[in-house]
Amino acid sequence: MTKYIFVTGGVTSSLGKGIISASLAKLLQSRGYRVTIQKFDPYINIDPGTLNPYEHGECYVTEDGAETDLDLGHYERFLNTPTSQANNITTGRIYQNVINREREGAFLGKTVQVVPHITDEIKRNFKILGESGQYDIVITEIGGTVGDIESLPFVEAVRQFRWELGSHDSLVIHLTLVPFLAAAGELKTKPTQHSVKMLLEYGIQPDILVCRTEHHLTQDLRKKIALFCNVNVNAVIESIDASTIYDVPLLMLREQLDKTVLSKLKLSNKNEPDLESWKDFLGRLKNPTAEVRIGLVGKYVELPDAYKSITEAFIHAGAKNECKVKVEYIHSEQLTVSNAVDRLKGLHGVLVAPGFGERGFEGKIEAIRYVRENNIPFFGICLGMQCAVVEFGRHVLGLKEANSTEMNPNTQFPVIGMMEDQKNITAKGGTMRLGAQDCDLKKGTKAAAIYGKTRISERHRHRYEFNNEYLKSYEEAGMIPSGINPENNLVEIIELKNHPYFVGAQFHPELKSTVANPHPLFVNFVAASLAFARKK
Repeated sequence: MTKYIFVTGGVTSSLGKGIISASLAKLLQSRGYRVTIQKFDPYINIDPGTLNPYEHGECYVTEDGAETDLDLGHYERFLNTPTSQANNITTGRIYQNVINREREGAFLGKTVQVVPHITDEIKRNFKILGESGQYDIVITEIGGTVGDIESLPFVEAVRQFRWELGSHDSLVIHLTLVPFLAAAGELKTKPTQHSVKMLLEYGIQPDILVCRTEHHLTQDLRKKIALFCNVNVNAVIESIDASTIYDVPLLMLREQLDKTVLSKLKLSNKNEPDLESWKDFLGRLKNPTAEVRIGLVGKYVELPDAYKSITEAFIHAGAKNECKVKVEYIHSEQLTVSNAVDRLKGLHGVLVAPGFGERGFEGKIEAIRYVRENNIPFFGICLGMQCAVVEFGRHVLGLKEANSTEMNPNTQFPVIGMMEDQKNITAKGGTMRLGAQDCDLKKGTKAAAIYGKTRISERHRHRYEFNNEYLKSYEEAGMIPSGINPENNLVEIIELKNHPYFVGAQFHPELKSTVANPHPLFVNFVAASLAFARKK
């Protein structure tokens, strides 16, 4: 029978529920258990697909095309197993499902209420992955902070669910903050006590407390927290600030979080965790032999979470190359013809990031022109690849007005445009190519050499495509379409013939990079940047 673990947060947001969930899952997986993690978000949007990255960080896309919370990226990077639509549920989706059923007459004229109808729908979603037969343990992260109005139905659903399951088949981990007051010179447990008290008011007794802290918890402090919060002293887990999120599984192992969980769920802990490859990755990450400076050109650079998967992919690729990747964020809106050289000189590689809309578009064009003309390694993702196509059209093919129809619907040279079957769709989220799709790589190209095979599958999230009417003239001028979608003949990868590393991908390779399998495009881009740095 599947066991269920619920992770809640208290005192403040952004304590790292996703990292704790992923770290625990990694430890349980390394002991031989089949584990998955799901995230329940309390906002009313159906999914994060229509959210501005400033609101919620990046939108993470799964294999099956679901637009989800960025925490699912952490789950995949740690566990090296794909997530799906079932791994991320929002309040909006819960209410939409219930309202749709009410409109269909499913409730036989009854008054539809938060309890039991909304909570029943939440509980149904708790169980979807558990009932698939694929997992021994399902970890469910409840978004938000205990006490938030919007989180209440989820907390109530957890209470009901645990009551129905019975003992030893579920547990609650409450992540909380033990702040250090510099004036008093001590750690304070009162916020944790109040947070647990609030959970108790909702009918939930946490089984384990994970305490985020800047200083080590003394044994006396652990005893105090245990006494006031009704938990065993060995269930008070210290989560001290770490230099990298990839340290957290080993820190939780040291705190015996996995053993405590298995004991409370009455599961065997006879298999010791096999974390050799994880430790090897950490060793390479922390002991680089070189450093490269890579510019990330985008328009959301004030919030690094907007490019979370990209920066994590650089960490994986850096460790693989035994080099530290120093990412320098460059605001594309501030790049102009006159300042591009000053802003970009000294970099060993430039990545032009994905995005939507006109803002910062011309700055990206200037960045690409500079790296193309100066043989600096370049990597363009999604809109970054489209910008490379526009730049090449303008400055190599002589199509001065070349553009994407996203930026200028009336452009004389629409080298990037929308597919015909997308043009009449108006609903948000309905016009995009989403999720995993196949791509055939041309033999003898850089892309084929990088992947080491000719058929790949990558995840997409975009509306506009390379306009195949211009394909012949681009090829003749040296921009090679090295990856083609076999179903619709659309260009997926472009590369330049006579350039050390100039690759653009219409898909999002960063979404498939994990600790165990760093993405080859990132690994090779970092390697090319390293070679460029050594040549200088």
